[in-house]
Amino acid sequence: MANKNDLNRHGRKIALMIAGVGLYWITITALGQALDWSQRLRALFDLVALAGFIWAVWMIYGLWRARQDDEG
Repeated sequence: MANKNDLNRHGRKIALMIAGVGLYWITITALGQALDWSQRLRALFDLVALAGFIWAVWMIYGLWRARQDDEG
């Protein structure tokens, strides 16, 4: 299926995505507090971040499956 370099590249993309979602979450939380956003709006942005983390877990699962298929 995919070679080792493709799998490693995919793993790095997932790691960058997790880091990006984490930075987004920290930034949006600080902005929400500084600008005194409503709890409803803050919860919306929290849900967006949660969706990003769930998507990352799904991608990790796909990467794990690809590595399992690659081993034989």
